[in-house]
Amino acid sequence: MTTTSHSEARNEADIATVDVLIVGAGLSGIGAAHHLQSKLPGKTYAILESRGAIGGTWDLFRYPGIRSDSDMYTLGYNFRPWTGDKSIADGASIREYIEDTAREGGIDSHIKFHHKVVAAEWSTAEAKWTVTALRSDTGATVQLRASFLMCCSGYYDYDKGFTPEFAGIENYRGTVVHPQQWPEDLDYVGKKVVVIGSGATAITLAPNLAREASHVTLLQRSPSYIMSLPSKDPIALALRKLLPSRAAYSVTRVKNAVIAIGMYVLCQRYPKFMKKRIRKLQEGWLPAGYDLDTHFTPKYNPWDQRLCLVPDNDLFRSIRRDEVELVTDHIDHFTETGIALKSGKQLDADVVVTATGLNLVAFGHVNLKVDGREVELTDTMSYKGMMLTGIPNFAFVVGYTNASWTLKADLVCDYVVRLLEHMDENGFREVRLQRDASVGEEPFLDFAAGYVLRSVDSFPKQGSVAPWRLRMNYFRDLPALRFGKLVDENMSLR
Repeated sequence: MTTTSHSEARNEADIATVDVLIVGAGLSGIGAAHHLQSKLPGKTYAILESRGAIGGTWDLFRYPGIRSDSDMYTLGYNFRPWTGDKSIADGASIREYIEDTAREGGIDSHIKFHHKVVAAEWSTAEAKWTVTALRSDTGATVQLRASFLMCCSGYYDYDKGFTPEFAGIENYRGTVVHPQQWPEDLDYVGKKVVVIGSGATAITLAPNLAREASHVTLLQRSPSYIMSLPSKDPIALALRKLLPSRAAYSVTRVKNAVIAIGMYVLCQRYPKFMKKRIRKLQEGWLPAGYDLDTHFTPKYNPWDQRLCLVPDNDLFRSIRRDEVELVTDHIDHFTETGIALKSGKQLDADVVVTATGLNLVAFGHVNLKVDGREVELTDTMSYKGMMLTGIPNFAFVVGYTNASWTLKADLVCDYVVRLLEHMDENGFREVRLQRDASVGEEPFLDFAAGYVLRSVDSFPKQGSVAPWRLRMNYFRDLPALRFGKLVDENMSLR
């Protein structure tokens, strides 16, 4: 692909220039736009979205039963109450919520769809980014310029999910599908389905496919911690009747954030107690005598990897009804009619769903340059979990792994807006982070999930101490990011 050079771009009169360029029109990107235009209405901005619709992850994933695995009172925006009855909402409802937020705020008119950002170069002399995007609908190359670049594309690779190499899969005569590329016309009615995986996607798919499939087998190599949560929050619904909508939403948001972070802290500090507690609950949800040791007891402690939630016991109810069979084993090879396991067991299948995980990518494969020099992300360190050393006028959103993504996104957006306001008031054109050489390096995401371990070496580093540490605790970030010191000795403004 041929792209226009930075020097050529400066001479093109038709290149649009904005104050802030946001990458991604998903949950984070729409939220960032709202914070920006409501608090700094004089700023111009645009949103570049690689897909043809608003929603990000919630537009990409269309498999049966797709839903949030966080409650909507914390996954929703702090500025727009979630008014749905269900706390654990389906993907279509979440997508509609994001779309409505964009439409009601006029944000949708700032979105350029089918614009996949492939490169961004910062010029110190001009204090501007030149951003190159590829039009996926026409194949044309487009450039825009901006004073500040904000990446809200998350860390999933939207091009493809992760699928291991399975021996003999070329011999299988059935249908193989990854949830990230779920075909609208996939026919599984009355058929035998095997879902490979043990994470949130697999445990969501199994009970939903079982409604129409003749039989569903959930095949896992090793178990995950799985708990049930009511799809409706009775306390939230009661508060709506007693308080004004915004007040009820705020109280529920704090309550659920406390519960989520509290659960995480309990699991980290008292793993043996929490193991016993989770097991006790599962005994009540599953048939008497069910083999929990094999199918529901991981080798790791709770919250060393993400704890999976199911709404209203749907997976456990499907197991009790013999609609879903849980098999814990290793795949030896595929056969013409299904999967042969290392134990010698054969699983027949008309459809195999490889819910085997996601690929992570830092900032959507965007090639970043500063003054002509390519940025090596692994040489950078994150600052307050939202900016990087050596990359001026750049911020990103990465949410919590142990709580709702939007809790962190709202804090980041609020901080960035305050920083931009401070720069305007003092006549600064550039903000740059200077790395503290005495701070130790740690992986960007300190999380043992397979999808993280496969990709974390290509990400920036985090530091061993604040403000270089990527905290996973909303109640520690809240005072530091919303009310704490805006500028410190690590920040250079000019």
